[in-house]
Amino acid sequence: MLKSYVLAGAIAAALSGAALAEQTMNRTTGGAAMGRPDFLTTLPQNALLVSNIHEQNVYDPQENKIGEIKDLVLDRSGKITAAIVSVGGFLGIGEKDVAVAFDNIKAAERNNKWWLTMNATKDELKNATGFRFDKNKGLWTLGSAEK
Repeated sequence: MLKSYVLAGAIAAALSGAALAEQTMNRTTGGAAMGRPDFLTTLPQNALLVSNIHEQNVYDPQENKIGEIKDLVLDRSGKITAAIVSVGGFLGIGEKDVAVAFDNIKAAERNNKWWLTMNATKDELKNATGFRFDKNKGLWTLGSAEK
């Protein structure tokens, strides 16, 4: 649960940075000079929210489900660099978590719902290097591929 809150906060910060960069003309003024936050008066209309990605299914180009987004990895600047995709298994048993470069995931709105795709097969994901979440470090590390 704490991991979800930390993830949501980190991603919100990353998206806020991008939104601020895009919306410099649409904000209240005077706060930044004094170390206070600038408050936006508009948001990008084409923005993709973390809630549209996290724990969503991912499909191949033939519309076959190949996995589910379990986590997003940010670099120190706040840019999302990787997605952790869970593949295989049944009811959490035998799943494998793999890291995929975030720009390999494509998002489109379909029937008022976000549709995530990736140009890969389920077998390619199953054969990729597995990662595990190290609760002590709070990081994804190379490790046991299966849960």
